[in-house]
Amino acid sequence: MDAVFDYGGRTGYEPISDTDRKEFHEQGFLLLRNVLTEDHRAALEAAVDRVYAEELAAGRTTKDGTLHLLGFLERDELFGDLLTHPIAFPYMWGLAGWNIYTHHNHLDVTPPAAEPEKPYWGWHQDGYRQNSDPETMDPNLPRPMFSLKVAYVLSDLSEKGRGATKVIPGSHLWNSLPRPADTTVHNPDPEGTVEITANPGDAFIFDRRQWHSRSTNLSTITRKMLFIGYTYRWIRPLDELHIDPDGEWWANRTPVQRQLCGEGTHTANYWGINWNGYVDDEIPLRKELKTRGLLDRSIPWLR
Repeated sequence: MDAVFDYGGRTGYEPISDTDRKEFHEQGFLLLRNVLTEDHRAALEAAVDRVYAEELAAGRTTKDGTLHLLGFLERDELFGDLLTHPIAFPYMWGLAGWNIYTHHNHLDVTPPAAEPEKPYWGWHQDGYRQNSDPETMDPNLPRPMFSLKVAYVLSDLSEKGRGATKVIPGSHLWNSLPRPADTTVHNPDPEGTVEITANPGDAFIFDRRQWHSRSTNLSTITRKMLFIGYTYRWIRPLDELHIDPDGEWWANRTPVQRQLCGEGTHTANYWGINWNGYVDDEIPLRKELKTRGLLDRSIPWLR
């Protein structure tokens, strides 16, 4: 990526700060400014526009032109390179460790709303059964994080009302959120709600447990976003990637990017071990971090 877009020598293997880690653990999300250079952002937006035109022509958008495309990574070289973006990637391995891959990613295009939105209660945590299966009977004991997402902002979301994501800081530690008794009428957002306003080229990272909701695009600007989720390799994919193992896109992926697309040498490898039960030091991201001296026994997921 650095050969095309200038990130000042950043490699994607610079450790995140203790301050950022603390804020993420306390708030459940981080807003990162100026993650994409302008030429990179513009190139990504052009790729999104091309994919959107293809999906629109094939009749795969909603009636109002909204597109929520799952498993989009192999649709362009630029999307595949985002897996190890030099600024965002350190937050993925820094917060979740080296035994990760992308299980869920989506490309979103949200045109201005054609009409006022009907009453809608969209507050949720990501993860589906991950919000039930591992839960204890103690409501005060938060469920595990399991996964996190990075969201790249390609359009101008610097003002409210442009369809940005809404979050409740700190709510990733709540196992439930009170739901209005009547959802057939418009209800106010929960107390503490923040709409993530961001500039083109910014990004935000959030814990899958963060209570969040979409918002209605009441502006004249089309919202364009790319979301890439990372989880542990022993969790199976949510989205289906249609990768051609003999194609150019796959040939151009690095060993770490291939791991992040789900590649593994055998089933135990997904659990971070060899069949002898010991850590597999050849797992690409672990090998890379070990070579760079970035493993840290004081951080459980980086041991």
